[in-house]
Amino acid sequence: MFQLLTLGLTLEPHDPVTGRGVAFDLLTSAEVPVTTGHAGGVITLDLAESDDVHRERIRTRLSEPYRTLIGHFRHEIGHYEFTVLVGPNEVDEVRSHFGDERADYAAALERHYRDGAPPGWADTHVSEYATMHPSEDFAETFAHYLHLRAVLDTAAAYGLRVDGPAEAVATPLTSVPAELDPDDFAGLVAAWLPLSYALNAVSRSIADDDLYPFVLPAPVIAKLAVVHRLVRQAAASTPPQPVGAA
Repeated sequence: MFQLLTLGLTLEPHDPVTGRGVAFDLLTSAEVPVTTGHAGGVITLDLAESDDVHRERIRTRLSEPYRTLIGHFRHEIGHYEFTVLVGPNEVDEVRSHFGDERADYAAALERHYRDGAPPGWADTHVSEYATMHPSEDFAETFAHYLHLRAVLDTAAAYGLRVDGPAEAVATPLTSVPAELDPDDFAGLVAAWLPLSYALNAVSRSIADDDLYPFVLPAPVIAKLAVVHRLVRQAAASTPPQPVGAA
């Protein structure tokens, strides 16, 4: 919630009568079965996944490279933000990148868990799960946009520098800018790529998993750019909220 407010996005409390706004239903599968997901503005999360062993067991079973509670929050809020950010004037552009969200979700879900991701998925999608359905592609991409912005903000606050090595950094940076221009998406990507390479290399040097185990090919960066434009457009059209309101 703090991050969304700092990005200039509004958070409206959920109204069960109108269906507007967002709410969080935090349950635990230790008592009854819980399915993490989003429906009509209500985001349900399984608190059992705060247990590292339980979460890792699921991550391994689903062959996921990354699974965290903050990742769930960022993915599910992406479903909600689709309903807020994508209006009649934006829907055609969004569908041209992500596909038609009106496609049969149940059929897509069954196909995904039966057949898996299609060959070559890594050339066009940020994750295997993103290939399941256009709405999941948008939510996954939105989550990664929040990952990108959060890490860059933290890196800037600590004054991190990324100067090399030359073979890993196409455009060497003297530092992660302390004040990233929120309208400069190309600048955000130029700061993110070498930083993520460096963070992964540091993690590998102590025999740990990559901190960011994903690759961002050009089509995925184009999708991130769409999300960026939607976020900036929404932020520009609403008055700023005090961050303390969260």
